[in-house]
Amino acid sequence: MGATVCSAVVADKNLELVAAVDSASAGSVVHGIAVSSELRALADAKVDVAVDFTVAAASRINLPWLAMHNIHAVVGTTGFTDKDIEDFKKIFSSSNCIVAPNFAIGAVLMMRFAEIAAPFFETAEIIEIHHDGKADSPSGTAISTAKRMVSASNAWAKDPTTHEAIAGARGAKGPGDIPIHAVRMRGVVANQEVVLGTQGQTLTIRHDTIDRASFMPGVVLACKKIAEHKGFTLGLDKFLEI
Repeated sequence: MGATVCSAVVADKNLELVAAVDSASAGSVVHGIAVSSELRALADAKVDVAVDFTVAAASRINLPWLAMHNIHAVVGTTGFTDKDIEDFKKIFSSSNCIVAPNFAIGAVLMMRFAEIAAPFFETAEIIEIHHDGKADSPSGTAISTAKRMVSASNAWAKDPTTHEAIAGARGAKGPGDIPIHAVRMRGVVANQEVVLGTQGQTLTIRHDTIDRASFMPGVVLACKKIAEHKGFTLGLDKFLEI
């Protein structure tokens, strides 16, 4: 993902790539920039905005460092706890931070559509499918979708299942007890389907990520707008004003 982000930054005439940090790729060169293993390289290059697509454990180190050095943070890492989010809200004051469970604009719209539809249905389930390299489950997008649906409606029917022949067959209970089913599979990037049902009808809202390039318009937008949004922001929808 880091290489894709670097390419997107270089391709935009209003952005400039000045540093890259990746412990696994240290010493290599990307778009004429030597990749460092040290966060100090960001301060040395006097970056305005840092993009973090790592893992939660690394971001818990990276984000406080960025806040301490007054660097804006655009974060696509997932797997954060509620406590992590509260901690990030506290540390970003001189600089700003956005954490988005998904930077694909289509996925952001999918979450919004599910939120709009929620009050008109009594049952819903979420199925998310990701590549087999994704370590956390369910995805941040799935959890955020369920949270938004529950904020829009609390009239969800109780799951009628009284017995599971195989434990976990009905999926994990997400916010509002909306079942979330996580699939990890080779050959996939990221897909999510929200199925809502009421008497005599169902509604399916689906988003498919075919290539990681789908995240880049959202990342570039966030890089350009992060200075305008003070403090901490959760979700790209705030930047899209939807």
